[in-house]
Amino acid sequence: MQERQWITARRSELDALTEELAKQLQEDQVERDELAIAERVLNRLAEQVQADAEAVSPVSTRVAGRAVLLIPHRSDAADEGALPGDWHSGPHPHQTRDQ
Repeated sequence: MQERQWITARRSELDALTEELAKQLQEDQVERDELAIAERVLNRLAEQVQADAEAVSPVSTRVAGRAVLLIPHRSDAADEGALPGDWHSGPHPHQTRDQ
């Protein structure tokens, strides 16, 4: 009879352990999924930073045998959002002191 009680108790312990491990496995899978998403986001951000750096970095070439830096073409429509916040605080070149 003692063996049956031990078997029943051991099965109960194993059932509880199995439930605990299943819960831990589920939590670990959720965390792994979140880490995979974070890794993809970081990769995209790194690609964007690299693309921005490449777009801004000066390009050198040779003209008449001399090394020169190429200046990128500016569009006709200037974006005022790219200017510092206080750019208009000084006098405008077409204004007089009275204006």
